[in-house]
Amino acid sequence: MLAATKDKCKACSAVGQDGCSPENCNQPEKSLLGSLNQIKKVVAVMSGKGGVGKSTVTSLLAVGLNRMGYKVGVLDSDITGPSIPRIFGIEGGNLQATDFGVMPPLTGGGIKIISVNLFLPSEDEPVIWRGPLLAGMVKQFWEETDWRDLDYLLVDLPPGTGDVPLTVMQSLPLDGIVMVSAPQELVLMVVKKAVKMANKLGIPIVGMVENMSYARCPCCNEKLELFGASQAREVAGQMNIPLLGQLPWNPQLGRLMDQGKVEEYMDEEVAQLSEELAKRLPPEQP
Repeated sequence: MLAATKDKCKACSAVGQDGCSPENCNQPEKSLLGSLNQIKKVVAVMSGKGGVGKSTVTSLLAVGLNRMGYKVGVLDSDITGPSIPRIFGIEGGNLQATDFGVMPPLTGGGIKIISVNLFLPSEDEPVIWRGPLLAGMVKQFWEETDWRDLDYLLVDLPPGTGDVPLTVMQSLPLDGIVMVSAPQELVLMVVKKAVKMANKLGIPIVGMVENMSYARCPCCNEKLELFGASQAREVAGQMNIPLLGQLPWNPQLGRLMDQGKVEEYMDEEVAQLSEELAKRLPPEQP
């Protein structure tokens, strides 16, 4: 990533410190990178359990909000298991930078993306780092990316309640968290841990999304509960959080994500989910 610009006078003048000079400046050195960023809402997508589709839900929310006319960015904070670039068909190796940070690549629909995979020589190159380095990279993505004006920045968290989710919750100005679950009872148990973590850190939970809630029979359109009966409403009620929506399992979505064409996916439930998020967390200031 880019090194921080060291200009104490500009940092001070930005907050009205008249008469300051580099020699007598008593303000902490502040990076000018990202100083133009105006991000209205920062939303993390989280689950205590891996494999429930956090990246899928993040991507679908980004696509849905983008179709509604909002300016959207996605920060892929899953450093050891990044998948956002592949889902959107974005390749690395040609990143550019300005005085205000790394320019995030744009998807075909105009969504801004940043991910560690964009900095690696190949997308299957492993990142073998310990927790503090992973957390530091996420902070750099936030501080040293030229996001400029966004209505929504969606942060795709890694599973669990470890270093990276903790860093995001403590370092980024989150406006809310979207919890992702699946019908299996084991998943719901672990999701409750993530909900309690967010509550302890004082981060508001916008609501819960149940992914892979059902599938539709291609012949009769009947709902098939492939992974067991849904418990989403019951669990959301127990945790006192809203249920934002229930997304179906759809093989077409899987194919489009493998091809990097998630923006071509059309589904009524996705549109409703995005509308629900925008209603509960509007980017407009009251």
